[in-house]
Order: sequence, then C-alpha cells, then structure tokens
Amino acid sequence: MSLLLPHPTPILFFTGKGGVGKTSSACAMAISLAEAGNRVLLVSTDPASNLDEVLGIALTGAPLPVPGVPGLMALNIDPEEAARAYRERMVGPVRGVLPDAVVASMEEQLSGACTTEIAAFDEFSKLLGDPVRTAAYDHILFDTAPTGHTLRLLELPAAWSSFIDTSVGGNSCLGPLSGLAAQKTLYAASNAALRDGARTTLVLVARPDRPSLQEAERTRAELAQLGIQNVHLILNGIFKATDPSDALAVAMEAQAGEALEDMPAGLQHLPRTAVPLLPYGLVGIPALRSMGATELAPPALLLSGVIDLARFDTLSALVDSIAVQGKGVVMTMGKGGVGKTTLAAHLATRLAEQGFRVTLTTTDPAAHVEQAVGKRPPTLRVTRIDPELVVQRYREEVLATAGQQLDAEGRAMLEEDLRSPCTEEIAVFRAFSDTVAQGQDEFVVIDTAPTGHTLLLLDAAEAYHREVLRTTSDMPETVRQLLPRLRDPAFTRILLVTLPEATPIHEAMQLERDLARAEIYPFAWVVNQSLAPLKVTDPILRARRAQEAKHVNELLNHASRVVLEPLSFTQSASSHLTGVHL
Repeated sequence: MSLLLPHPTPILFFTGKGGVGKTSSACAMAISLAEAGNRVLLVSTDPASNLDEVLGIALTGAPLPVPGVPGLMALNIDPEEAARAYRERMVGPVRGVLPDAVVASMEEQLSGACTTEIAAFDEFSKLLGDPVRTAAYDHILFDTAPTGHTLRLLELPAAWSSFIDTSVGGNSCLGPLSGLAAQKTLYAASNAALRDGARTTLVLVARPDRPSLQEAERTRAELAQLGIQNVHLILNGIFKATDPSDALAVAMEAQAGEALEDMPAGLQHLPRTAVPLLPYGLVGIPALRSMGATELAPPALLLSGVIDLARFDTLSALVDSIAVQGKGVVMTMGKGGVGKTTLAAHLATRLAEQGFRVTLTTTDPAAHVEQAVGKRPPTLRVTRIDPELVVQRYREEVLATAGQQLDAEGRAMLEEDLRSPCTEEIAVFRAFSDTVAQGQDEFVVIDTAPTGHTLLLLDAAEAYHREVLRTTSDMPETVRQLLPRLRDPAFTRILLVTLPEATPIHEAMQLERDLARAEIYPFAWVVNQSLAPLKVTDPILRARRAQEAKHVNELLNHASRVVLEPLSFTQSASSHLTGVHL
C-alpha cells in the first residue's frame, strides 16, 4: 500500500507547481485507498487533464470504473462540456418561446471564459459540497491544475457567495442572478468543506528544487489566508546517486540537498512524505502502485534506446530565426513544469543582447519570470500581467466611460456587476490583448500559463472575435486585432515546450490540435531536460535516459522542427548553459 498520506481525510486536494507529480501522487493515493477497501472517486479539475493517459482509460464527465482497481472511479471535469450544459440550462427554457435571434444572442453572450469558469466551478462545487453526489464515496481526491489556477478555483466558493449576498440589481455578467442564487447553499457548503480540517487535506506536491519549494511556500501562505490550514507536503523525486563517478548524478543529489536544507520556514513544520525518484515514468496502474511503496517489484525497465541527435535544431539557431523579423510576439506554451519560463527568459535575453527592444512578460499567475533572468541587457524590460492591477484599471475605465452617463441607481448596478469574479477574466484578457499589440513595435516574449489555463484564454479570444464580427459595439482595437495577430505566423511564433516523457509530449500534441482549430500553428518544439545528449552511468539515470528514446522519436516523426536541450543546473537564462531546472 502507498505510504503517501498516513491519515487521509475524506477529501484530498493535490496541488503544486506544474510538473511536480500531482497527477501521479493523486493516482497512487487513490489506488492505495481503493485497494484498502474504500470507495474512491478521483477527479481532475485541470482543463488539460492527463488522467486518461496515466490511468489508461478514456474518461468523461461522469464517473467511470478504473480497470484493475475495484472500488476506484474517476472523471474529468470538462470545462467546455460543462459550459455547454450551463448554456442549455439558461437558454433551453426560452428556446421556442423567444425569437430565434434573441436566443442566438443569449447563447453568444454565454460563450465566453466567464461562463466556462462558472460552469466548471458548478461541477466542482457539487463534488465538494453536495452530499447527494458524494454519499457513495469514502474518499474524493481532486487532481488539480497547476497552482495559480487552483488557487483561483479555491477562492471561488467565497467569492461567488459574497457576490450573491451583496448583489441587489438582479443581474450579473452571466445573466439573471436568480440562477446563481439557487446555488448559494451549494457554494456555502463547498466553502465550509474546504476549511474543515477534519474533512479536507490540501496536499502540496513539490520537487526538491528551489523554484518548486518556493512555489509551494507561496501556495501554503495563500491557502492560510483562505482559511485552509490542514496541509500535507509530498517531496517527490528525491534522488540518491549510487555511482560516485557519475558527475551529473552527484551534482543532482547535491543540488537537491542544498534546496532541502534551505527549505522555506513555512514548509519545514508541515507533515511530509518523501518519495524517491523512480527509474521509469508513472503511467499505468503497476507503475503507480509502486509510488511511495516499499514492497512492490518495479515494472520491467528499458535499458537501451537510440535517438539521432543530428535530427535536432539548436537553440541558438532558433533564436536567430526569430530575430530575422526584428519584432513580433513569441509565446512559450506547454504543460506545467516543462521549462516555459526559463526558455522565455533565455529567448528574451538573447534577443535583447542582439540590440532589440524586448518585453518579457507572463500570463501565469504562479510564474516569476524576473527570477529566471540573470544579468539583464538594457533593452530588456520584464513585466507581468497582475490580475489585481488590471482589474482595478479595468473597473476605473468602465466607470469612466460606460458609467459616466448613468444615474445613481444605474451606476450602483454597474459597480456591483464589476465586483463579480468574472471581471478578473475580462480584465486579464484585455491586458493580454494589449500585450500582444506591443509586438507591432518590438519583441514581446510571453511565458504563458500551463496548457489548460492558456486554452481558456485563447477560447476567450475566439469568443470575443465572434462578438466583434457580430456587433458594431465599441471594442478596443487591440481586442479586435488579437486573433488575427495570433494567427499570423509572421507576427506570432508559438513554441511548444515539453519534456522527453510520454505525458508532456502527448499533452503538447493535443494543445497543437486545439490551436489548429483556432488556425494557430506552432513555429517550433523545444524538448527540455533531456538526458539523451549526456553521458550517464548511474543506474537510475541510465534507465530514465533509455525511456526517453521512444517518446522523443515519436515527436521527431510528428514535428518538422525540434530543439533538444540537455538537462543542466542553470540558475538563469544568461548562463553559458541553456538547460532548465530538474
């Protein structure tokens, strides 16, 4: 049985920085609980969920039994499907009653990111606070999106409850508030469940490296502000070198040791579980059973695999090909933890060193691009889209324009609507549009949020673009031009970033398909943290390098331009080494 959590509560949330092993940890714990005789439901709240691949089952929005694990059910909360169902609940009763044009207008108004958020949140709340939905299970485990998105999700029960309590105008950006008010009891129950330490444990998953531990501490502090105190820390991927002649293995162990010695004070007193680095990927039930266990035999290991290194492009050639245009937008995209931030910082630094004006920014609530930049060239500017700041600016702008001609009652209703949690989505989207527009005059390098959150942002771009085509309302020019600019390969270059592992590569391939539906296509792929170009003798590293061959060769047969970056211990983008953190 897995030893990840010795005293599991009925509700378990797994969260942390992208790529730390949240899904693996949640799956391993769910399997061990089910095999101990419990009735278990495993839920993914990540818009870019990879539960399907890890468990080996095609999941839906309804619970399905996991083959080979009696007592374990699993589901994905699909934001798009939830939004479709939500729209139908709002529009269905008036279809055939109101004119078709009015119904079509209602559907269009409910097609944005706000609706997607509240619809997915409704499904999440039912699994957290509705006893009818949860009575059939002893434990419910949530495999969440990377930290920034998860914190947003955990804030929503209180945010929507407060908004419903204080609203008097009867409407919101989602339509009549009566529909939301009906959910008030559910939201209050969700809010209470999150803060009840006897019912809910927040499991922070981190790797033994400084960025991951710093992110875990930031999350712990924000959770404490939300009233969530029952927190358990999983340190995943603890590596012990067994071959002292392998310099890379020795360096890996030393770096991890230093990071753990300097662990933030807020984490030091948390109950914790240490999980060793395994020589294989955690995909499939047998591999997941071995995570945190001491008695199970590991799956058979592949110890040889060949990658033709001559087929890869170089990072310096990639920078040169981007520099030729002299300006434009570069966006790094991919699963959390694959090195998007470090790559974005490296590209921005290299372009600035060539004399170009460059803005490096991020749409990721949990990203710290400033920390990824070393010595900053004078032509490099580092910013971030700060949700609090852009919301304040957006509210002021709306009140100064739309609110200027309103009477006192109308202005009060407008101010009320601007307190809705949806306002943040709109404001961040507007700020993103403005940032992309800067690419007309300089290079703008955007480190995006992990895949699911980025897709919601791009879905919003399509929704806004449809609204622009449908109406002649006053719309900022940056919003009007956003989707055409993202679609223009001479203006925007998309870099899909991944690791030499099955799940990150397959998730990036799915992202590529999603982008194609919006007529947006990648400029190149970057595979980070590869052992393939390195000489290693440590048994665990040899096995992990061998596992890479199958997955990297699959990508080489799929994409025309791929950069392979070796694993290194670079602390900043200005270093002579250009790899990323382990």
